[in-house]
Amino acid sequence: MSNAWLKLLTASILEIGWVVGITHSDSIFDWSITIVALIICFYLLISSTLVLPVGSSYAIFVGLGATGVTLMDFLVFDLPFNIWKVIFIVILLVGVIGLKLVTDEEEEAA
Repeated sequence: MSNAWLKLLTASILEIGWVVGITHSDSIFDWSITIVALIICFYLLISSTLVLPVGSSYAIFVGLGATGVTLMDFLVFDLPFNIWKVIFIVILLVGVIGLKLVTDEEEEAA
């Protein structure tokens, strides 16, 4: 896995953190961590798009972020489990994995 893909994966994880932080921050410290995560997240996303295709990068970033936030809702914040959300997340993850596979083939060809 290249450095750009690691940056994109880290940005997606940080996206989960700042989205949860926006919803649940209630002190200056929490807001500070949320803002730092947001800034680093978008820095990593932008720097990964210098190497990877922008469309694929953004789709993967948003897909992994949405998946992570939904899982956090189910596992940490005890929101009710919804089978339809799980089905659509699986479809989303299949698309993200497909984009990763196709992008690698395009990079090797270039």
